[in-house]
Amino acid sequence: MIHPTPRRRLALAAIGLAAVCALPAGAQVVNEDFIILPKDGEAGDWFGNSIALSGETAIVGARRDDDNGERSGSAYLFDITTGQQIAKLLPEDGAAWDRFGSGVAISGTTAVIGAYRNNDNGFQSGSAYLFDITTGQQIAKLLPNDGAEGDSFGLSVAIYGSTIVVGAYGDDDNGADSGSAYLFDLSTGQQIAKLLPTDGASDDNFGWSVAINGTTAVVGAFLDDDNAFNSGSAYLFDTTTSKQLAKLLPSDGMKSSFFGAAVAIDGTTAIVGAVVDYGIDENSGSVYVFTTEPCPADLTNDGTLDSFDVSTFLTAYADNDPTADFNADGSFNFFDVSAFVEAFLNGCP
Repeated sequence: MIHPTPRRRLALAAIGLAAVCALPAGAQVVNEDFIILPKDGEAGDWFGNSIALSGETAIVGARRDDDNGERSGSAYLFDITTGQQIAKLLPEDGAAWDRFGSGVAISGTTAVIGAYRNNDNGFQSGSAYLFDITTGQQIAKLLPNDGAEGDSFGLSVAIYGSTIVVGAYGDDDNGADSGSAYLFDLSTGQQIAKLLPTDGASDDNFGWSVAINGTTAVVGAFLDDDNAFNSGSAYLFDTTTSKQLAKLLPSDGMKSSFFGAAVAIDGTTAIVGAVVDYGIDENSGSVYVFTTEPCPADLTNDGTLDSFDVSTFLTAYADNDPTADFNADGSFNFFDVSAFVEAFLNGCP
């Protein structure tokens, strides 16, 4: 498990006038360039419930918009240099209560939009859609191979390169509402893998939040109980192997802090939000910063190198498990043993 150091913990200040008044003398206050609003916005649309940005294009979700029926949802594209609306995105099969726009992500010319209350695989099983932002046209609809009632697939979405991550916090593989996340190939729209934590349990809500950068995905489980009831956690996964790399936990985790409600990653740095944490005051919230450099010999993912990791390696080696292919050459021999020993001796960051 990876814990943040105290000096790398970011506390979130309150929003509004109180925060401005708390700024140090001489600190600069920056106002917006303009405010983005949809051309057809209406009361109750929840425009802005999800947002993402790539280059000069922003995507904004409005999951309670009613174009395809009550709370069917929509998403909008905007040019952030001008604030002008480019397009409004609607799914071809949108229906009432789908909540299309619940999660949005954008990369290059592709947008991913979640509809976590869609019923294709059962009541509130969820779905996600791909759109070409240059044309505003739907490219594909993403559905998990094992989708089921109540999975809520699509509340959270992320994209990097040709890999898409979609969370399904209501999935039941590790118990009721334990949660899962899925990887999809952008070019084919096909599911690549399903991500599950090694210690998943009922009501963890793993998949509530997702993020991806390079070959590393971060998945939040904000109701995990490792530090206390509903204290929360987050996990790192290698998207090329679907292997869990580490579990992220705050060093001062506390009851009902909801650590993992939001996640983000760039390079070797991951940040995790704990929205109800006692950062500055009660329920003020905080954000934790982690360095995500890999520790390949930590095969038990507990943040410590010990005999259990050695035992796990030896078992995998005897079974020709890919976990023991430490030099990634597709074979199992002395070179893998040597690579594991070297990684073990190097320790964890």
